[in-house]
Amino acid sequence: MRLRAASAPSGTAEGEVTAADPSERFDRRVRRLPHLGLGVSTEYGAHRSADTLDLARLVAEHPACVRFLECGVEVAKGLDEDMRRWAGAGRPTTYHFLDLNLDEPEDFDPAWMAAVMEFLEVLRPAWICGDAGLWHFGPRDRGHMLLLPPILSDASATALAAGIVRLREATGREVLPENPPGQVFLGDLHILDFFARVAERADTGVLLDLAHLAIYQRAMGFEVTDGLDGFPLERVVEVHVAGGRERVHEGLAWIEDEHGPEPIADTWTLAERVIPRAPELRAVVFECERNTNGAVGAGFARLAGLMPAGAR
Repeated sequence: MRLRAASAPSGTAEGEVTAADPSERFDRRVRRLPHLGLGVSTEYGAHRSADTLDLARLVAEHPACVRFLECGVEVAKGLDEDMRRWAGAGRPTTYHFLDLNLDEPEDFDPAWMAAVMEFLEVLRPAWICGDAGLWHFGPRDRGHMLLLPPILSDASATALAAGIVRLREATGREVLPENPPGQVFLGDLHILDFFARVAERADTGVLLDLAHLAIYQRAMGFEVTDGLDGFPLERVVEVHVAGGRERVHEGLAWIEDEHGPEPIADTWTLAERVIPRAPELRAVVFECERNTNGAVGAGFARLAGLMPAGAR
């Protein structure tokens, strides 16, 4: 089954959904993707307390900064009221899976695929994206859910690429793999080299999470921009920025991926390097869903200042 959507030329309107034609190369398909600009993330129940974002008020206060909603979806939970209300108003969305191991063919089971197709009909997302790591260990079950990075090897890159192509062909949507967070990484490839291979083999765009990349660089002892010179920035369609907390435990320094309102300095360094130089950039998400409206304004304003005219 495939979602049917009208194709459009390079001037695609904001939020318009177009089909991913698997017979075309990425450098042609990407021209039909909409320019979403700046957006905010959510997941089931994220906006249900006084100390989290009020989406309606956030849009009213920052209309130029909050132009689309990235919906983090775990099929077992479904879509919450905020996601349905946003999509029902005709506002742009993206679908971020929280429960798919792209490199495991058994994860594409009929029940999961049927639920995803149902949610896509509701949200009408511009594309699908998600951390290309291990969302669960063993069979998909509520007790097995976690998020670990992939093994950074050539064989793993090939397996991930096959899953991306499979999901793209099944849904008719572009599928953008995201570099996941982690504190321990296995394999012989730098994470940027790994995702460059994934992108080439799947002929896909990527979602480059700069907060996750900053965590990786620090954990592995690299300089913050190491590996960027050889990375295909022309494949970066979406960027994530989020706050992190620098912590020390028993002498071990590490960064917690907490989605706070204040990104660390390394994340901003990466944002200043990547966002203006990614020629096919269509969207930037400030992942700050569990913070108050008053705490996130400065982050949105700084990101808006980095956005090139074509990506706004």
